[in-house]
Amino acid sequence: MAIIKLIISFLLSFTQILVPIDAWLQSGGEESYFTEWSITDTFDEEDYIEIEKVPGEDFVVLNLTDIQLDDDDLYADIGVYTEDLVRKIVAEKDPDLITLSGDNAWSAMAYLELIELMDSFGIPWAPVMGNHDGQGCPSEFWAAYNLASAENCLFQFGPKDMGYGNYIINITENDEIIHTFFMMDTHNSNEFTQEDGTVVEGYDHLWPNQLAWYEWAVKGIADMAGKTVESTAIMHIPVYEIHAAWDSVSIEKEGFEFGILDPNNTVGATGSVYELPCPAPVNNGFFELCKDLGSTKNMIFGHDHVNDCSVPYEGIRLTYAVKSGFGCYWHNDLLGGTTVTINELGNATVEQHYYDMIENGWLLTNDR
Repeated sequence: MAIIKLIISFLLSFTQILVPIDAWLQSGGEESYFTEWSITDTFDEEDYIEIEKVPGEDFVVLNLTDIQLDDDDLYADIGVYTEDLVRKIVAEKDPDLITLSGDNAWSAMAYLELIELMDSFGIPWAPVMGNHDGQGCPSEFWAAYNLASAENCLFQFGPKDMGYGNYIINITENDEIIHTFFMMDTHNSNEFTQEDGTVVEGYDHLWPNQLAWYEWAVKGIADMAGKTVESTAIMHIPVYEIHAAWDSVSIEKEGFEFGILDPNNTVGATGSVYELPCPAPVNNGFFELCKDLGSTKNMIFGHDHVNDCSVPYEGIRLTYAVKSGFGCYWHNDLLGGTTVTINELGNATVEQHYYDMIENGWLLTNDR
């Protein structure tokens, strides 16, 4: 039965796989989907998506990360259990917005199935790209096109030459901006020159023009709102400072290379680090820029599947979102999602949510 379903799904998906190629040919190429941007532009209503918060009620954002199924997973237990997890947490948290912090799916049919699942909730959803998005697909443009075409998906290509999907969501109350979500593409991998001149390859990070765009937007939003608006940055690969942040709240434990959370930490840090954090090998300055501008108080990452630490560090909380499903690899105790709750003042509170494998009947071994 599973094989029959897979064949039917492939046949139904085949024309969808070709649609972006046809659109690309008719539009004049990939670049036509991006916007032009200059640092001298005036920030206005065309530069962001707006969602109105209900007065007197919290605005709840559910973040899912690293779902990362491939085509072979779709009708296997891995795919069935992952969909079950996603449906459970969406139903229980009843969010106003769903964000995805990258590595959304690993191949073409899995991408289309994920889009169909997310759209089925009838809730606005907003993904960013991870380092694996586009792999196993015709191209990353193909993945971005399908995201942008989905009925309830807020994904936008954004300014050109910054990757795929750099866009802004403003949460408003009574038509006033109270919180901003910066959705940003941290790309894949790159070569970097270190201070001693050594060239190393590693995971990428935000590029200089993205930092300029972010600063331009923060200042533009402040001008519109008459104040610096609190914001949350959602991206896939963590900032360089994640190492120092974790070191500031962890203690060494014999036999565990990365230490464990100090239970007596005084800053409200939570969670664990079960694998070495993997930011870019050099510092791109984004964290310091956020500190200087004073807007972004939370950064949400994916990428490192078995980390879930959430650490306030120098005025900004750095949070590994809880992995949402069984794609690639996972930790049995770290499955679920992350919420960002916005109150009437526009302040954000981050909370991790977990789902027990045995209680939910997800009988899998993490042997991949």
